[in-house]
Amino acid sequence: MTLQTRNAIVTGSTSGIGLAIARAFAKEGANVTINGLGDAAAIEAERAAIEKDFGVKARYSPANMTKPEEIRAMVTDAEKAFGSVDILVNNAGIQHVAPIEEFPIDTWNLIIAINLSAAFHAIAAAIPGMKARKWGRIISTASAHSKVASPFKSAYVSAKHGIDGLTKTAALELAKFGTTVNCISPGYVWTPLVEKQIPDTMAARHLTREQVINDVLLTAQPTKEFVTVEQVAALAVFLTSDAACQITGANISIDGGWTAE
Repeated sequence: MTLQTRNAIVTGSTSGIGLAIARAFAKEGANVTINGLGDAAAIEAERAAIEKDFGVKARYSPANMTKPEEIRAMVTDAEKAFGSVDILVNNAGIQHVAPIEEFPIDTWNLIIAINLSAAFHAIAAAIPGMKARKWGRIISTASAHSKVASPFKSAYVSAKHGIDGLTKTAALELAKFGTTVNCISPGYVWTPLVEKQIPDTMAARHLTREQVINDVLLTAQPTKEFVTVEQVAALAVFLTSDAACQITGANISIDGGWTAE
């Protein structure tokens, strides 16, 4: 258990990639704060399962990722509850698929707020404690779309490119404080976020469900396989390790070869 005595926050962690990361940290001994949307009973079941399965403390924060004051309070509350926030994972994200000229302005603003600005506010709140302790790990879930673009995803692509820049800037600012800052860029991972965008892509491109999966999603990945949430979580755990202490400012692909082409 390599993360005993460490305390982590993982946003967007009530399902999918975020939940897998939170559980992977807990398996290594970290106390975790999970955050995200969903049915209250289901969220409590996941929180309780983390404590039962791994013998750590697990909290739930209902912080709204569109509200800076709630994001910063989430970090402060976790510090009070656990004594520190050593690991921060910015994973919350939403998606919408539409041509630029038809893209709803409110939806653009919402995607930028949740996928990019929320990470900024969480990082800003976590930095003072990490600097004081001279140890920290900040990881953001970017995307293959932080490196390449796809049509009809203007807000998402813009936000994920922004995560890449924010990661590099924070890494430089924290390089002398024992704190690394990196982002992970998965290709298509089978999660609720991916599944929910299929109907929009069907409409935008006039395709069937099967065509979207095979000809739009997996066509980008040379392996022709979805990345698993467990694979992304394992990479996140590695980035928290001492072996990764000289990896900072990196945007690490886990995309089946998508961005190699």
